[in-house]
Amino acid sequence: MPHLVILYTGNLDAETDMTALCRSLADTMLAAHDDAGKPVFPPGGTRVLAYPAPHFAVSDGGAAGRAAGGDFRDPGDYAFVYLNLRMAHGRTPATHKRVGDALLMATKAHFQPLFVRRHIGVTLQIDEGHEVFDAKHSNLHPLFKNPASEPHV
Repeated sequence: MPHLVILYTGNLDAETDMTALCRSLADTMLAAHDDAGKPVFPPGGTRVLAYPAPHFAVSDGGAAGRAAGGDFRDPGDYAFVYLNLRMAHGRTPATHKRVGDALLMATKAHFQPLFVRRHIGVTLQIDEGHEVFDAKHSNLHPLFKNPASEPHV
């Protein structure tokens, strides 16, 4: 763990590259450091997954946005993006804020071209806690071990 899951309205698929957003957010997570300057997230455990909602209803369906006029070329219903970062416990509130701010900044930068032409809501939440069950199986982590730090046998 950490896992960043993105749920978004499917109307965004034709307007932006969600794979590029996933890569940007993963890179942002991997660049994050804690209060002591150590990486916050392990490379082998960092995952960003995005799921479009093909069926959705957001607020009033775009009526207020169309009535407001302006330069928006909103094609109809609003768009919405929900990002949820789930991480293991033990990080400081300052680290949570630093990670959250960096992820929000990267998300806003990705969607900036769309913000000028359509209405989009973005929510980012970070959850931390103890799992009641936690099982893992992965052959990714060995890829990131430092051979110099391995004991010589």
